[in-house]
Amino acid sequence: MEHISVMRDRCVELLSPAIERSKNPVVIDATLGLGGHTEALLKKYPQLVVIGLDRDQEAITKASSRLEIFQDRFISVHCVYDEILNSIADLGYTKVDGILFDLGISSMQIDQNERGFSYFLDAPLDMRMDRSQGITAAELVNSGSRDELISILRKYGDEKFAPRIVDSILRQREISPMNSTVQLAELVKASIPAATRRTGGNPAKRTFQALRIAVNDELGALTRALPDALSALKVGGRLVVMSFQSLEDRIVKQIFMDITTSRTPREIPVDLPQYAAKFVMIVKGSELASEQEIETNSRSQSVRLRGVERVAA
Repeated sequence: MEHISVMRDRCVELLSPAIERSKNPVVIDATLGLGGHTEALLKKYPQLVVIGLDRDQEAITKASSRLEIFQDRFISVHCVYDEILNSIADLGYTKVDGILFDLGISSMQIDQNERGFSYFLDAPLDMRMDRSQGITAAELVNSGSRDELISILRKYGDEKFAPRIVDSILRQREISPMNSTVQLAELVKASIPAATRRTGGNPAKRTFQALRIAVNDELGALTRALPDALSALKVGGRLVVMSFQSLEDRIVKQIFMDITTSRTPREIPVDLPQYAAKFVMIVKGSELASEQEIETNSRSQSVRLRGVERVAA
């Protein structure tokens, strides 16, 4: 099955002005995945260099194979995107022309059954995007306290039945440790009232999302990464971010609102240069995928795209 990058053409379109005004443009794909967005950018701009970051070594291996025709115009780095400044510094760069974030879990990670992201097929409860480090979902589920697990399910999954689910987990792990995706999915289903289970899709979705976010510290990494990414942009540089759930989008929206708002006191009628915003929105609010794209690529159904451009040093 062909991998389809969400809003690929729109991302290229939004980054294009920043690339075209630079003599030797450099773009960071902060979430390389299988390299679809990077491939489109490199094909369109023969002078462009793209630095692809990803915490998933398997994604880097597959993307590097796909992109080997571009030779030294593509550089891969195995890291989490909150290491963006160190990553480009190691390559000799301090400023870049464009940065792209395609947040959340990749289709490759979902499709690889053994990774433990899917609640439909049985696999070990792993959920790590970087399988070389960190605790697994199984370790979290089997060692976390009641309060900790309830907090995770509520904060990252908006799960109103979190106490019931966690109590079921605690009872089960007294019998034997949990390390099965299907076992956890069935336990969640049994913990939620039947009337609630009839709507809203698979009842395990929220629990799996919450555990995945906690295991990978996704929101923490994003909160740290965005200010660093913004600081790495040249004047005229652009940052484009695609989010797939409300917790991510809320962080992006708030940071973008802060950096595009003037700090000039309200009683002063003109915008003072020292207080003027250094960034402007290049997307009004957030953009959604077209109905046509949603029909051909179901992953694009929940996307929210936002973008900013640096206008002052």
